[in-house]
Amino acid sequence: MLAAALGAALTFGAPAALAGTAPVSPSAPAAKAVAPAAATSQSATWVAGTRAYLVITTPGDTSAVRSAVASNGGTVFQSYDAIGVIVAHSASGTFASTMRGVSGVQQVGATRTSDVPADAYNPALPANPAQSTTPAGEPVRADMTQIKADQAWAVTTGSASVKVGILDTGVDDQHQDLAPNFNAADSASCAYGKPDTRTGAWRDVGTHGTHVAGTVAAAKNGKGVIGVAPGVKISSVRIAEPGSSLFFAENTVCGFMWAGDHGFKVTNNSYYTDPWQFNCPDNADQAAIIEGVKRAQEYAEGKGSLQVAAAGNSNIDLANKKTDTESPNDSTPVTRTITNACLDIPTELPGVVTVSAMGTTAKASYSNYGLNVIDVTAPGGDATGIYSTQPGGKYGTMSGTSMASPHVAGVAALLASANPGITPAQIRDKLATQANDVACPSDSRCTGTTAKNGFFGEGQVDALKAVGGSTPPAGKYFENQADFAIADNATVESPITVSGVTGNAPATLKVGVDVKHTYIGDLKVDLIAPDGTVYTVHNRAGGSADNIAQTYTVNASSEVANGTWKLRVNDNAGGDTGKIDAWNLTF
Repeated sequence: MLAAALGAALTFGAPAALAGTAPVSPSAPAAKAVAPAAATSQSATWVAGTRAYLVITTPGDTSAVRSAVASNGGTVFQSYDAIGVIVAHSASGTFASTMRGVSGVQQVGATRTSDVPADAYNPALPANPAQSTTPAGEPVRADMTQIKADQAWAVTTGSASVKVGILDTGVDDQHQDLAPNFNAADSASCAYGKPDTRTGAWRDVGTHGTHVAGTVAAAKNGKGVIGVAPGVKISSVRIAEPGSSLFFAENTVCGFMWAGDHGFKVTNNSYYTDPWQFNCPDNADQAAIIEGVKRAQEYAEGKGSLQVAAAGNSNIDLANKKTDTESPNDSTPVTRTITNACLDIPTELPGVVTVSAMGTTAKASYSNYGLNVIDVTAPGGDATGIYSTQPGGKYGTMSGTSMASPHVAGVAALLASANPGITPAQIRDKLATQANDVACPSDSRCTGTTAKNGFFGEGQVDALKAVGGSTPPAGKYFENQADFAIADNATVESPITVSGVTGNAPATLKVGVDVKHTYIGDLKVDLIAPDGTVYTVHNRAGGSADNIAQTYTVNASSEVANGTWKLRVNDNAGGDTGKIDAWNLTF
């Protein structure tokens, strides 16, 4: 859901399916299935004219239909038996029509109007860019204060047990602001429609995915930027193909299946499924695309994964569709009449959270909208853009609903962190009920009420409410982000000097603790007041769990507020080490 370089209509000049723009200038995105989850062809060989198809059948044992693919001029590139979706390749012009007559076949659809690249059969690994460094300092940005993420961090930065999948152009896992939270074990490429788990296959073939990843979970490490949920883990599932940066249906199917099987609590989807901006059910090819991606989304949600997606950047009313001038974007776009039955996927699929973009107070000029289509809104940048990570240790500014969606994915990750065991449906409900209402402007295109309308849905997401807060933390805030190593059987202290606070500390002093350690049952954690009084906040609880990311309430009303406070961490056993990553006090 980006634009013009690949033929889409946006003026921002970036890949067609993405929902964010190129850099902005001042003048200017569990349990396994009963049947085997996937099977691949052993004989596929690329030839010119090879096209990709989704063959839809009954979930379970797809062996008969797979055999029929091979008997009718095709090869099975990948099969997702759990959902009855087969990715087939064929150079035969009659493959789809022939397969539609095969017993057990429900739908068949070509997923593109161009050839499958030869790279699909021997994919090249993306580049691993050299990394530049950035001086210390990560000022809190306006987009984070707009959704109260900075206030949420005083409560929690999110749990490392929560996994967020970045389904995009890939992610630069070596970036200094992403590496601390990157989960390589659950990362892969799904370009061309089957998982590629080689090291680095998940890396960025553009810049878009790395930018999105930073907005979700850039580390709170004193460098660059901070993500909405800087304590959660992120995995990259690259679904964009190199060169074109297009996201075809088989790639999206693969991404959602991967998300379900790898325990992603949330996925971010800042794109639409190419080559059709809208897929219409009265077209046999597009109907199969809708069904295949829908089944994969339902599979992921059934495994506990919530999909968050960008609404798109064409400034159109998704509740009143009339024409599509941007499709197919892998060959020659044509102008066609469409209706509301035609879907922008995945964002308009049932269960997916659809996100529009705001500037500071108004709908972003490019953002799609639509009553009962838009669920919530978030900052996407307009004239100024959203500042986030870029490959090679760099940073840059982009605008788009691509940039709004990861703000919502981050808030969803905070909700999951604060509510272990929460279901996707419950996260969806909380995102809506906790959102802050944004009234329609004086614009006839915006229909609905202040509580729910076509521009902003249920309103702008609120990170503070997501972690259990309803008002900003009272009083002054002090933080030490320096790292202090915790060695075996050793004690370490991190100081904070408090000044400018009148009288004593409150009876509800908030102590935010972010300790990275691989066995928190080894640890005793104390708050030391300026006069030396010890307040124990954690005493060897948690067993073999990793990390302490929690805010404690301490009755320090007998202590003078001003002076040097310390967080003392004592490691009481051998074999596991860590560090005080950061801690804070709110008076």
